[in-house]
Amino acid sequence: MPCHRRSSPCKINLVLNILGRRADGFHELETLLLPVPWCDELTFDPRTSGVHLSCSHPDLPVDESNLVHRAARRFLDLAGIPDGIAIHLDKQIPLAAGLGGGSGNAAHTLLGLNEVFGHPLSPSQLDSLAASLGSDVNFFLQPFPAVAVGRGEQIAPIQRFLVLENCFLFLFHPGFGISTAWAYQQLARHPAALHGKPGRAAAVVDALRFGDLAAAGAALYNSLEAPALEKYPILQLYQNHLRENDAVGSLMSGSGSTTFALFANESGARNAAASFRSRFGDAGWAHVVPLRSNSG
Repeated sequence: MPCHRRSSPCKINLVLNILGRRADGFHELETLLLPVPWCDELTFDPRTSGVHLSCSHPDLPVDESNLVHRAARRFLDLAGIPDGIAIHLDKQIPLAAGLGGGSGNAAHTLLGLNEVFGHPLSPSQLDSLAASLGSDVNFFLQPFPAVAVGRGEQIAPIQRFLVLENCFLFLFHPGFGISTAWAYQQLARHPAALHGKPGRAAAVVDALRFGDLAAAGAALYNSLEAPALEKYPILQLYQNHLRENDAVGSLMSGSGSTTFALFANESGARNAAASFRSRFGDAGWAHVVPLRSNSG
C-alpha cells in the first residue's frame, strides 16, 4: 500500500466568546472559526503493528502525549484494525500559537487513516472520536468556516463569505506561547470576559454575509485577550500598529500568542507586514496568507 499524504491547515478565531464555566469544569463558549491555508503535512505509511510517529520539529514529542499519536491509536482501536501505521508530521504551523495546529493534525490523522484503511468509520464515529480528543478537533473534520458552541465541539458549518474572497491575513507569532490552561484559569479575575454577552459570533457572521467588512472587523472579539494582553502588553502594541496600517481588524487567535490582522487586499497586507517588521524587527514567525481558497 503506497504512502498517503494530507495537508493539515490551521485556523483563526474571529470570535472567541466565553459564556461561563460549566459544571463539568469546561467553559461554555461560542466561537467563529475560519480555516487558514497555512498547512502542516502528514504522511501515512502502513506497518504491520503499532503507531510510529516522527516529526520535523525537534521540540514536539512523538509519544502518546502527542495528539496525532493518540488519534491514530484510538482510530485503530475503534475500527478494530490489527495493523499499524507510521506517520510523519512536517510541522510548518508554530507551536502553542492559538492556530489549532495540533487539533488540525489530530483531525487530519483521523481522516487520513479512514482513507488509508478503506473508510471503516462513519462520519458520526469520526465526529465522536474527534470530540474525545479535544475541543477544536471536530472543526477540522470539515473545510468550511463554522460557528462552534458547547466547549467548541458542536460545529455548525457556514456557507462561504464572499466578502473575504480577495482578503488577506497577516499572521505573527512572537516566539513565545501562552498556555491555554493558564489563560482559562485567569478568567476568574476578569468577570466580564468570563461571562460574555451571547450573540457576538452571530453578529460577525451577519456582517460578513452582508458584505460589511468594516463592521465585521470592528466586532472581532476574544475573551482570552483579557488575561493575555495584561501579561503580554506587546500583543496590544502589535494590534494597534496593524490597525493604524489599514487592517480591517486585528485580534489574538485562540489562547494566543499569534496576532492576526485582516486586510481587504494583498497590497495592504504586504505593506503592513513590511511596516510591522520595520517597527518590531525580524524576530518571530510571520506570513501573509490569502483567504480566497478557504472561505468556503
